[in-house]
Amino acid sequence: MPNVKAFEANVTKPHIGLKEYLKPPNVLHDMDDQELIWRASMSPRIPEYPFRRVPKVAFMFLTKGPVLLAPLWEKFFKGHQGLYSIYVHSNPSYNGSYPESPVFHDRRIPSREVRWGNVNMIEAERRLLANALLDMSNERFVLLSESCIPLHNFSTVYSYLVHSRESFVQVYDDPSSVGRGRYNSRMYPKISLSQWRKGSQWFEMDRRLAIEIVSDKKYFPAFQKHCRGSCYADEHYLPTFANINFGAKSSNRSLTWVDWSRGGPTLPSSQELMSPLSF
Repeated sequence: MPNVKAFEANVTKPHIGLKEYLKPPNVLHDMDDQELIWRASMSPRIPEYPFRRVPKVAFMFLTKGPVLLAPLWEKFFKGHQGLYSIYVHSNPSYNGSYPESPVFHDRRIPSREVRWGNVNMIEAERRLLANALLDMSNERFVLLSESCIPLHNFSTVYSYLVHSRESFVQVYDDPSSVGRGRYNSRMYPKISLSQWRKGSQWFEMDRRLAIEIVSDKKYFPAFQKHCRGSCYADEHYLPTFANINFGAKSSNRSLTWVDWSRGGPTLPSSQELMSPLSF
């Protein structure tokens, strides 16, 4: 008869308590996109947690290289540890030689190349959301660029977001050639022209919407396949998704203000380069 006690000793694993389970994961990991999205899509969908937790706001920076305004953000975050988390998605070719602010140290997630107007812009946003969802304390998710600036102090921004019952995704129907004109009929029947919407790339959302976006296996593949060239997926995927699935839960506005007075996306005042954050 086998030694039962010895066998139990070999298979017994150390107990992992709730505190250890809730510990924020390291942003550096070896998961590929498929593994990451799968893991994030399994995040708890029930908003009522059976334990005390302090909700955090995830600030997600989609950048070409360093966060050039990091000193300003460092002052913004100072004294509020435990109420926020930071994630940076930069171009993989960026070698990090630029002096890094302490608040952004080791906050770069595994990234891939992103081009303006390309569907891989949405892939990067989903990658940021998936990484942020791994931290169960993150309750609100804000997309930012390296040129964003906060127009209010942290306490004001935090209170406004964590007490909001809506997600802030701009959604509107544009009948012109740069709205409905970008719709590809090959998306039908998954997405119809009557469901097609446009809006700002920059968003702020709650955990429920974030989980649904990273879990989306219906609409996002249609965008990957059919929204190319002048379609500009970053202006249509999230507004269309929110319109179809979360119409009543979205405020239909963005919290990010952009100065377009000096031109379009090819000029220094573009949304990609000039996107101050306004609450």
